[in-house]
Amino acid sequence: MPDPSEQPEQPSPRARVLVVAGPSGSGKSRLAEVSRLPVLRLDDFYKSGDDPSLPLITRGPNAGIVDWDHPDSWLREEALDAVETLCCEGRVEVPVYEIAANGRTGTHVLDLEGGSVVLADGIFAQEVVPALRERGLLLDAVCLTQPPVVTFWRRLTRDLREHRKPPLVLVRRGLALMRDQRRVVSHAVALGCRPVTNPEARELVTSLRDPG
Repeated sequence: MPDPSEQPEQPSPRARVLVVAGPSGSGKSRLAEVSRLPVLRLDDFYKSGDDPSLPLITRGPNAGIVDWDHPDSWLREEALDAVETLCCEGRVEVPVYEIAANGRTGTHVLDLEGGSVVLADGIFAQEVVPALRERGLLLDAVCLTQPPVVTFWRRLTRDLREHRKPPLVLVRRGLALMRDQRRVVSHAVALGCRPVTNPEARELVTSLRDPG
């Protein structure tokens, strides 16, 4: 008789994940756009703006508004489940989140289309690194680094262009994030990401896309 304590061997995943973390404005989305890899946008797993569990900023000029840079504003377990389903089954239905709409506006199906590498990027991307490593789904994890003044300007011009929040809120938030950037990078490194420049990250995705 088979030993009931023995667990059936799990099939190998179809793909593994390149996690791209980094401060807001560091170039994650741009890297994903040019990578030509299947991209899972982890920012689409934000909570809706009317979710009562959203964390609030408690100090400073932005006190009282939602702290969208706190991990508790994000659905980590739902994001992890989506990553695992995509890697193991080859396709997954994921939400579409619009910041200007303060919530989800629909869904779409992400398909590996035969690929073996998934690029997962987002402001909280580093939070899934330990779990993905434990599940055998992690290929690599990097954190994009830029001078704080560069990320501040890129973030501000992007957010103003996309009308994400009122201008004064965006400026105040941007200044706070600029001051906090070193901590953000250190936290990503502590969770298993390695700091890289944008050119280094582009070389990495090129090597994964064209291994020959």
